[in-house]
Amino acid sequence: MCGIFGYVGPREAEPILVDGLRRLEYRGYDSAGMVTLTGRHLHLRKTAGRVGDLANHVADKPAPGCIGISHTRWATHGAATDCNAHPHLAGSGDSLVAVVHNGVIENYQSLKRQLEAAGVVFRSQTDTEVIAQLLAFHHDGDLLATVRRVLPMLKGTYGLAIVSPRDPNTIVAARLGSPLVLGIGDCEHYLSSDPAALIGHTSKVVYLRDGQLAVIREDDFQIEDIHTGPVDARVETIDWELGDTDRGEFAHHMLKEIFEQPDSLENAMRGRLVEADASTHFGGLNLDPQKLRQAERIILTGCGTSYHAALVGEYLFEEFARIPVEVEYASEFRYRNPPIDRNTIVIAITQSGETADTLAALRESKRKGHTTLALCNVVGSTIAREADGGVYLHAGPEIGVASTKAFTSQVTVLAMLAIYFGRLRHLSALQGMQMIERMRQLPEIIRETLTCYDDVRRVAQRIHTARSVLYLGRNYLYPVALEGALKLKEISYIHAEGYPAAEMKHGPIALVDADTPSIFLIPRGGLFEKVMSNLEEVKARGGPVIAITNDGDESQLAHLRAKCDELILVPEVPEFLQPLICSIPLQLLAYEIAVLRGCDVDKPRNLAKSVTVE
Repeated sequence: MCGIFGYVGPREAEPILVDGLRRLEYRGYDSAGMVTLTGRHLHLRKTAGRVGDLANHVADKPAPGCIGISHTRWATHGAATDCNAHPHLAGSGDSLVAVVHNGVIENYQSLKRQLEAAGVVFRSQTDTEVIAQLLAFHHDGDLLATVRRVLPMLKGTYGLAIVSPRDPNTIVAARLGSPLVLGIGDCEHYLSSDPAALIGHTSKVVYLRDGQLAVIREDDFQIEDIHTGPVDARVETIDWELGDTDRGEFAHHMLKEIFEQPDSLENAMRGRLVEADASTHFGGLNLDPQKLRQAERIILTGCGTSYHAALVGEYLFEEFARIPVEVEYASEFRYRNPPIDRNTIVIAITQSGETADTLAALRESKRKGHTTLALCNVVGSTIAREADGGVYLHAGPEIGVASTKAFTSQVTVLAMLAIYFGRLRHLSALQGMQMIERMRQLPEIIRETLTCYDDVRRVAQRIHTARSVLYLGRNYLYPVALEGALKLKEISYIHAEGYPAAEMKHGPIALVDADTPSIFLIPRGGLFEKVMSNLEEVKARGGPVIAITNDGDESQLAHLRAKCDELILVPEVPEFLQPLICSIPLQLLAYEIAVLRGCDVDKPRNLAKSVTVE
């Protein structure tokens, strides 16, 4: 959940490390640090706070050297203090080592007790210092051999970068359950926990796999399996560009990513809508249509925003493919032992492709012999590699912690999959063609939807001081209500809850008062009158009401205007596309409220972009 960046080459490492950490800030953190080497002299700089605080620190006290490792920490063991910040040092003389670590060492307490019994003195409350102390304790002069000896002692997850004055031109990296990627330059190399941080330095990368070590020097590198020895490294190419990770003219990454959604949805659909077959096409499913047609059940699993996309997917698959679907929180699914039919496909949904709980759910499904597919955004990520097949979102880098364009890309891909499965079963060619035609119009419809921004700003001004907000929708829009509430919680720190609109009278209506706004998703459709009835129940109890609906039927609009305090209009689309359209004003509303409240929109407190610990 934190960030690692390393460099070895002919240039001064310090500015490169600081720049790398700045690119990793979006992942969430509470302290930062680095260590560099000049010959056998090691220079440690670290501080609680932001990367800017670290930059000021090294400006006052430079850290010279052409090799170094750096880190942003998201506290798990021990508070956010200078002492607990990474890197952690242990040993002295030839046994001195410096370590940065992502992940959690589950058996650190027992290891710590063993080391303390041997006379080792600890300086921090972190699990990471145990790794450093173990390396120093067992150091025999050969850093790589020492790392090989210590790693089997660790239970848990780790992404590690290690340097030592004993071997001043080498970074040793290791991975188990926490991502690391090696960047290959001209006579210089990089190490990062996220390929996005390498953009602008190099486009050539090697993704480390679980159980692999990397030995990285200025002019070469080698990859080996901890058990079997050297392996051939597969060099891949990052197709993102530096501008993809810049804010450009926008005040925040989140706002930029909201406005990028016409393009991200176009990218998600490119080459996948096939009029000739009245269906969709995916190159990476790796399963023949006959096997897919035999599917009797689908399980969609994910966490957070991806879970909400999965809930939309449940409606899509059941309506258009007539396949029973279950949606599971990945964090719960991995510990359950549900009876799963033989012809069941498990689809894991994740933006990063590294989410620890989703990866564990996928692996558990594979262990039990089930077919697995993945929907993810990051090419070469662990989940993308380990699933039997899958679909990339092609949304581009998403820097804002609160997911926006990844969510709509996930829903778009799920809609295309539902068409594909439907056409394998009962969906007619005419129905398939009609759905494809409407999906082709999506980018332009999203551009039109974004023109509601002025109305959203007005609503934000009205409700940004609320202490609690309710989000209500039915059918396809119930998951969108959940997602809208999550966005508001994530970046504005206002309590918010999403409900099926009809469930209000079964308890939550007790929360309604003059200070608790209710946001109703009420586009025109078969349930309009039902949701209108739920809206009037709230209004009758004095609750402020904001409605999001279609421009169109004047009689319905007049009725809504008479009952609502605020109205936001969006384009009319078929029901299966309403989640995409209605999520846009909710994303903008969360953003505007957070700005009005003075919150750090792109880096909300306590959160991390990629959750790689349990």
